[in-house]
Amino acid sequence: MNSTIKELFQDLGIEAQHQIGSTGQSWFSHSHGPIQTQYSPVDGQKLGDIQWADEKVYAQILEKAESAFKEWRKVPAPKRGEIVRQFGLALRAKKESLGALVSYEMGKSLQEGWGEVQEMIDICDFATGLSRSLNGFTIPSERSQHRMMEQYHPLGIIGIISAFNFPVAVWSWNAALAWIAGDVCVWKPSEKTPYSALACQIIAAEVFKAHGVPEGVSCLMIGGREIGQELAQDIRIPLVSATGSVSMGKSVGMAVASRLGKSLLELGGNNAVIVSQKADISRLMTGILFGSIGTAGQRCTSTRRLIIHEEVYETVKNNLIKAYNQLKIGNPLHEENHMGPLIDKAAVHTFLKAIEQAKKEGGNILTGGDLLTGSGFESGCYVKPCIIEMKSQTEIVAEETFAPILYLFKYNALEEALALQNGVKQGLSSAMLTDDLLEAEYFLSVEGSDCGIANINIGTSGAEIGGAFGGEKETGGGRESGSDAWKIYMRRQTNTINYGKTLPLAQGIRFDL
Repeated sequence: MNSTIKELFQDLGIEAQHQIGSTGQSWFSHSHGPIQTQYSPVDGQKLGDIQWADEKVYAQILEKAESAFKEWRKVPAPKRGEIVRQFGLALRAKKESLGALVSYEMGKSLQEGWGEVQEMIDICDFATGLSRSLNGFTIPSERSQHRMMEQYHPLGIIGIISAFNFPVAVWSWNAALAWIAGDVCVWKPSEKTPYSALACQIIAAEVFKAHGVPEGVSCLMIGGREIGQELAQDIRIPLVSATGSVSMGKSVGMAVASRLGKSLLELGGNNAVIVSQKADISRLMTGILFGSIGTAGQRCTSTRRLIIHEEVYETVKNNLIKAYNQLKIGNPLHEENHMGPLIDKAAVHTFLKAIEQAKKEGGNILTGGDLLTGSGFESGCYVKPCIIEMKSQTEIVAEETFAPILYLFKYNALEEALALQNGVKQGLSSAMLTDDLLEAEYFLSVEGSDCGIANINIGTSGAEIGGAFGGEKETGGGRESGSDAWKIYMRRQTNTINYGKTLPLAQGIRFDL
């Protein structure tokens, strides 16, 4: 473990751990799984070596989770909410250091690292309040002296598979809701960001131990895709929540469906912003910029396509080029920098390859698209974000390239713009910039955006905790975080109570002996 990671762990007030699995108070370090060497994309420095979990560790953790669920489900929901509130308070106290750890391990800007921890705090607040309102319904019965109602019970063990681009926040979206629902969680973080996950598990374990929470309510397993496959196939896990690529989601979805389990899938996005000639462009440029280069274009909600009305096309294009050339790229721990590195050299290769393919398909490079070298860029993971002018929505545009590439299109009629926006397989986030009420309403109507998220006068990126997060088509159809997303972590039960002296049958059926 390198000195920077050690210092960040010390700042968090926790001892650095090399363990590959945890059920809270217990750590498992004896494994025959492969040893993975981790490097930071920020400076190319080795972070440390982590031995992945093997089948024996998997079995131990699942056994502990099963045992913990039998106890945790009996704790009243408001009391479970109080535990989540305490976890949120612990995160508040460690926000700066944990955000810096996320930034250094993953490469997102320090502001975004802090923002990710704030998302965790927000979902803890949301879940705490929700713990007192996991409500069912009373339903009128057609039979005299009968009452019907619905109630919700915990599901059991929730498997959580998270992605590198949000090493901790998306886990918390699932875990906080699952915990107040009475479930226990088994988390397989991205193999690219294990240290951030390790820190969160240690923080949660300290809170849970201090409040007498059964060991196994929060479990962590560090490993590769084999662990994810085990979670997907395990009949003891009624729900698997997976965030990542479309190919990964299809694999998980099929495995879970084959045993008739539930899956919550948050997969790819190929998000577009439509810029109307009736938009206040200067006011809204920040949303476009953050959407396209935030997290170095490695968000599922990143803006990848900009569809601009022909009357304002040249203005928007020129403003964007000017803004891109003013961006500060470098070490994300330095607050003045807007953008850090891509996650690894493989991502850089994908970035450069996509640009070459776009050129072959008629794209015109307006700015950027280069690998940055020299002092401060020794890791080989820094690139200059790219804007590409396209005449049509080609094969490479229809793909999700997880990198800072922004494709520009020109449109005349709104119907044309919507056809472009909806004409991809992904359906996560979308936005329209306009001051015209009729245009805005049309964009949000049944004839408008086909995405799970549709915004007016903000960008595609930066969802708040209160709304349900997720998308349609190849995005997977899942919903996490706010609104009534809590229901997927619980099983619904319909009850009928007969408090009369007779037993009439429904639908007036007679069954006399």
